[in-house]
Amino acid sequence: MEYSIRNCEITDLPKLLVLIEKHAEFEKAEFSPEGKEKGLKNALFGPNPKLYCLVVATEETIVGYASYTFDFSTWNAQNFLYMDCLFLEEETRGFGIGEILIEKLKEIGKQNNCVNIQWQTPEFNKRAIKFYNRMGAKGKDKVRFTLTL
Repeated sequence: MEYSIRNCEITDLPKLLVLIEKHAEFEKAEFSPEGKEKGLKNALFGPNPKLYCLVVATEETIVGYASYTFDFSTWNAQNFLYMDCLFLEEETRGFGIGEILIEKLKEIGKQNNCVNIQWQTPEFNKRAIKFYNRMGAKGKDKVRFTLTL
């Protein structure tokens, strides 16, 4: 499979939204596309980006993405990279693309003086958990809460 990994471009947003919706469906989460393209455009391409995104591009389209932010750890008193999402179309899994995305995020984290990369995945996503363990990541049992404002 021929592909490249590059930074998300504004022209990727419509397809990125499709991938985000598929990701939400996979994680059994509610998703409404309303206002998302505008919100992503502002977060990714505004004067002070709040979100960063790598995409997996083929000649025709994008087939995956990894989005991330930078945050600060109280415990470590240092910056860390938070991988918000990593998603690949089903037919692109198993080619080592996820590992390459993680390696690119590690490079980005090091370039930005981050102490680590943090992320989460649902407990039922056994394939991802196995992959992350194989990459050397260590899981922590926690419960994530969301409080709607």
